[in-house]
Amino acid sequence: MSVQAVATKMAEVELKDVAGKDSPPAISPLTPKAEEKKTEINSSSTSMAAAAAVDPSPVTVAPSPMKMPQASAMKRTDPQQNGGEAFVNCDGTVAEGPRMKKIQFADQKQEFNKRPTKIGRRSLSRSISQSSTDSYSSAASYTDSSDDETSPRDKQQKNSKGSGDFCIKNIKQADFGRREIEIAEQEMPALMALRKRAQGEKPLAGAKIVGCTHITAQTAVLMETLSALGAQCRWAACNIYSTQNEVAAALAEGGFSVFAWKGESEDDFWWCIDRCVNVEGWQPNMILDDGGDLTHWIYKKYPNMFKKIKGIVEESVTGVHRLYQLSKAGKLCVPAMNVNDSVTKQKFDNLYCCRESILDGLKRTTDVMFGGKQVVVCGYGEVGKGCSAALKAMGSIVYVTEIDPICALQACMDGFRLVKLSEVIRQVDIVITCTGNKNVVVREYMDRMKNGCIVCNMGHSNTEIDVASLRTPELTWERVRSQVDHVIWPDGKRIVLLAEGRLLNLSCSTVPTFVLSITATTQALALIELYNAPEGRYKQDVYLLPKKMDEYVASLHLPTFDAHLTELSDEQAKYLGLNKNGPFKPNYYRY
Repeated sequence: MSVQAVATKMAEVELKDVAGKDSPPAISPLTPKAEEKKTEINSSSTSMAAAAAVDPSPVTVAPSPMKMPQASAMKRTDPQQNGGEAFVNCDGTVAEGPRMKKIQFADQKQEFNKRPTKIGRRSLSRSISQSSTDSYSSAASYTDSSDDETSPRDKQQKNSKGSGDFCIKNIKQADFGRREIEIAEQEMPALMALRKRAQGEKPLAGAKIVGCTHITAQTAVLMETLSALGAQCRWAACNIYSTQNEVAAALAEGGFSVFAWKGESEDDFWWCIDRCVNVEGWQPNMILDDGGDLTHWIYKKYPNMFKKIKGIVEESVTGVHRLYQLSKAGKLCVPAMNVNDSVTKQKFDNLYCCRESILDGLKRTTDVMFGGKQVVVCGYGEVGKGCSAALKAMGSIVYVTEIDPICALQACMDGFRLVKLSEVIRQVDIVITCTGNKNVVVREYMDRMKNGCIVCNMGHSNTEIDVASLRTPELTWERVRSQVDHVIWPDGKRIVLLAEGRLLNLSCSTVPTFVLSITATTQALALIELYNAPEGRYKQDVYLLPKKMDEYVASLHLPTFDAHLTELSDEQAKYLGLNKNGPFKPNYYRY
């Protein structure tokens, strides 16, 4: 008999001995598992035969007293046997590996099968995505994974001191939030320096600040700084998706009146703002707003409050636009500080922050590769400039739309092609709005988009993308992951909508803490300035932050980079007509 024939015979004997009469019953040929087993056994026989052809030495198989699952000559895992594995040792003996039990979670199926049965106050957009929003947290926020459908408004929560003047997701997350706040403090040197320098003076003693901003770890550092400077604070969120629940819990545990949680409905949003303002025995005298919603609510519901309010500090394009409209109509009855157009806010938060966070938000939500993708950025202001520069650097082909000829010329000089949205809407892979306007991307454009086009917004408000036009019976909404929806057309085409048209970076990812240190310090100085200004310095109008304060904010951040400023000599200062200590540029200077 030939060596090859002997080897084949021995392989058959081995398989027969291993399988034996004690082997588990064969799987029905109707199941795909049977075909898989058959393929693996044939593969094992062939491998043994080939090995024997190279090395004709005899192979002995020691009989095993144990019951063993079917095994290949090298290693076999049988899912029918709870993960039991059989191994062939170096001497040819067959041994059974440890059996691994499958771990099953009692709520595993319930987690994905649950659907909200009680809609209650939730809006349409909230009810569609309820289970996904609660089951998953954004990368920016720790959220407990329990599928708790109870609205925070229906819960009775108290902190360790017995206070219940707050409404958040879960007070038990306070320890996690405190750790995040401590991490943020390390990247916010200017705010911490301001806290240390001004703490003894208490420049905000007696200030009662009502705020409506993104409630994140960075905002928490700002709030605790304001408190250290003597202020009392009550806070709501300016965006229904940007709140970090654990941070809100840490603030509530620390004694702050916070009314916010991730995934609020529209009704919840306004309810939270009202709870901040309408409280017995507490009258705000300062407003810190982001988007103008808080200011709008007080004007609408409690106009008499403005008799005691000393000023408004607003940090967003949308909110500033609303303030200028009020001023033009003669309805602005208190001074307001336009922080958005201060250099330290506009350049650093709008430009440098968005340059980094646009990529972060898109990666976390879609895992998209940017190289070679065609992207259209609507608007070439500071936010649009940051987004365009980042995407171009990653190898994307970037188009820009713009209404302002000066910004448009800047886009052209920066190497971008200026187009109308209608000209490129059929071919682009990503659409990003950065205008602060409304109805920039309407249903007509979305009908013409290619399959798989990603649509998102980097402006403050959810007005730039006409999401309401997508809530129609012929279109199907499919939640993919937290803040990611597929909107499917009848022919099967789908677009990927992020954060339901709301602010992408704070809804779907994080923003650089160091940049927010610059913004938060600017806000704090604006509050101090308006609160302590002598009567008559500021009239019922909108003001920019004084240039000297802008420069002071920047100087507080320079030590982080071990940067050293050059000082003017007396002769140089006289030649330029400047004070040696600044300000160094006139108000009309464009940075």
